[in-house]
Amino acid sequence: MKRALRIADDGTPRRIRGAAAASGAPSCPDLSDAGKRPVIGPPLSARAFTLLEILLSLALTALVLVSLNVFVFSMGELWGRNTEFRLFDRHVRAVTRFLEQELQAASLPPAAAGAVAVAPQEIRSQAGVTENLLTFELTSGSRILTWPDRPLPEVICSLQVRDREGLLMLWHSRLEKKFEDDPPREALITPLVTAISYDYYDADFKAWKNETTFRKDNNGQLEAPQRLRLKFAYGKFARESVIVLAPPTAGLPNF
Repeated sequence: MKRALRIADDGTPRRIRGAAAASGAPSCPDLSDAGKRPVIGPPLSARAFTLLEILLSLALTALVLVSLNVFVFSMGELWGRNTEFRLFDRHVRAVTRFLEQELQAASLPPAAAGAVAVAPQEIRSQAGVTENLLTFELTSGSRILTWPDRPLPEVICSLQVRDREGLLMLWHSRLEKKFEDDPPREALITPLVTAISYDYYDADFKAWKNETTFRKDNNGQLEAPQRLRLKFAYGKFARESVIVLAPPTAGLPNF
């Protein structure tokens, strides 16, 4: 019986060709790749996730999203717990800072050195009521004033607290034609101020005393306070701020 393989000169088995192939003899497989491992099943690039892997990934994703939502809502609750108090505190500090700047500006030159730039004065409001109010002059006016015409300098301002209205600034300019006849205009500073009081320093007792009305000296004249106190209230929140009334400062001499 003839062999089905023929060994080549290089030792590699080759298929039999010619008559043996034509006679229908079974051919021998090519053994040139005999050392390679056969591939069983589909290629790796064509493999898909199993149902168990998909369910596990969905469960992990849902767990991460739930944890993230719990964290975000917890931080939002902690941050928003004292939102009203923080806004109230910021409003108190903003109003206090605004009044400090305005009262300090009234004490700057050209205010006369040694004179009282911020002092009580009798003012008649638009309701026709005359009241002693803390009054000062702003040479360049204030940013909260809304003029019916072009702004004027030398604005006389007064602070008044009204029940259920808040802190108002009464103002008009000395340059207006009806300055002596017309009552001053009104501008609301804040509706949260419920009371205003004044601090006087007693040099004999070396102590501060708070007064709800202006003190009078030995001659019966109204005395200017050294500090101003404002009481703020909003719902269950309440605060008090103190504003120091600086004396006028002397300007530089003219050369």
